[in-house]
Amino acid sequence: QLGERGGVRSLVQSDLSPNMAQCATASAPKTLGTAASNTTVVAADEEFLPFATGSFDLVLSSLALHWVNDLPGALIQIAQALRPDGLFLGSLFGGQTLHELRAALLEAELAEEDGASPRISPFADIRDAGSLLQRAGFALPVADSDTLTVTYANAMELMRDLRGMGQSNALRERRRRPLRRRTLLRAAEIYGRRVAASDGRVHATFEVIYLTAWAAAASQPRPLAPGSARARLADALGTEELKTGDKPRDS
Repeated sequence: QLGERGGVRSLVQSDLSPNMAQCATASAPKTLGTAASNTTVVAADEEFLPFATGSFDLVLSSLALHWVNDLPGALIQIAQALRPDGLFLGSLFGGQTLHELRAALLEAELAEEDGASPRISPFADIRDAGSLLQRAGFALPVADSDTLTVTYANAMELMRDLRGMGQSNALRERRRRPLRRRTLLRAAEIYGRRVAASDGRVHATFEVIYLTAWAAAASQPRPLAPGSARARLADALGTEELKTGDKPRDS
């Protein structure tokens, strides 16, 4: 969609998977009158970005950064790839994502297997997202989140959907043998018992964290030094200013 907008002189699309990068090549806009005049597609690892410092005015990342092993390092590389005052917009799954499924799988494995195996990748927390942007050297960072609730006929449908999305277990420490059928059925039963609605459908929570930040630049606004204000907040609010310890007068 970005490539189909006017005014984009150069567009670089990247994906960790070479196959997915080829899909982007196949679906690239063919009409240069409305598309980016120079479109490049590369297979690239978010943890080892092959882009020179100050390459881009804008970097977008849509639901990919939750897969990286070193999120702070990836953000640092994104910040370095931006020109001064360049914009970064990103989204990634947050810590509340699939908490229902995590709990059901943990309980089922403890009951049916010889201990639990890591099943779902760790997610960033909204409380840490803004700090990570600051650590990466971004200016004016903002982190926000949205919670989406999706319903399924049962937990098996949810897990089938996750596999179709390419969001199945890829943890290095995962148990290598297949999950036992009995364990899987126990997890589905626990899931349904805990979150099923009156119509029998189950819900799954997806928390999406949105990141907005700018590459540092001298032209950006800076906070004023404490005590340098030229106007009183009380005047702007139309109220009375009280000293510490004073009590409001009775009206």
